[in-house]
Amino acid sequence: MNRFRRSHGPGVGAFDPLKYWLILPAWLVIGFFLLAPVCLMFVFSFLTKEFRGGVIWEFSLAAYDQFLFDRGLFGDEPPRIQWTYITVFVRSITQAAMATLLCLLIGFPTAFYIATRPPQLRAAWLFLVTVPYWVNLLIRTVSMKFLLRDTGPLNEFLLAFGVIGEPLSIINTSLAVQLGLFYSYLPFMVLPIYATVERYDFTLSEAATDLYADKWTVLRRIMLPVVGPGIVAGSILVFVPSLGAFLAPNLLGGAKNFMIGSLIDEQFNGNAGNWPFGSATSMILLSLVLMALFVYARQVARQERN
Repeated sequence: MNRFRRSHGPGVGAFDPLKYWLILPAWLVIGFFLLAPVCLMFVFSFLTKEFRGGVIWEFSLAAYDQFLFDRGLFGDEPPRIQWTYITVFVRSITQAAMATLLCLLIGFPTAFYIATRPPQLRAAWLFLVTVPYWVNLLIRTVSMKFLLRDTGPLNEFLLAFGVIGEPLSIINTSLAVQLGLFYSYLPFMVLPIYATVERYDFTLSEAATDLYADKWTVLRRIMLPVVGPGIVAGSILVFVPSLGAFLAPNLLGGAKNFMIGSLIDEQFNGNAGNWPFGSATSMILLSLVLMALFVYARQVARQERN
């Protein structure tokens, strides 16, 4: 106990018998709002679809079979690979990756600029970055649709200055989805990178410059390895929600830019919904994300051991 007090400060050991009780509320919240819904979705993915919506409590692999194979309209044809849903997944991964890259290209210089401002100005810049999150995501996405439409402010501005001769058709394109995802999740990239750049010791860059290293070498060989964890954290925080987003694809992309989130949302709407298939799609998406995070965690652990 004395050793515990010396390492953690005076009086901390007094709470040692209560440590499990102190963390109990957090575990209850996680269990009720996260683990319970995921377990429910897992169970529903193995049930049978009820004709009028909902589920029948009969075990079945039909939902996963529907995702992977096409057996014809009446289900009596030889199974073929179901490319429709696989294409939706590939499109979603591509859109999420592009949104992550775009957020990185804009977010890294923004975070670097904010972190190198005088301390009294950094709070103001961070305030400006987080202001959009004071507004609901739905309202922000609808405002983006208003901005990008054929008669919206963007086209009116470009037409007024003669940049374009006719309005740009941006709505219902993959570009509109990209811009919507970028606008929605850019702060998730800026804030982690800012936190790492702010702790960066710039004397390292000065020493490298004194040794005749150019700016790109300093950035690539010295700075990026140090701020890398912030870049990875920001990329994960942008990629994962972008992968399951459905507001931006629904409102900005149209039917040709269907993504996983829209596919899942559609399965739980109305009497025509297919709850087991929606649950199975959700579990496949969750499995892909968890596998990617597991691979990343293994790589980080291997680098730390080396």
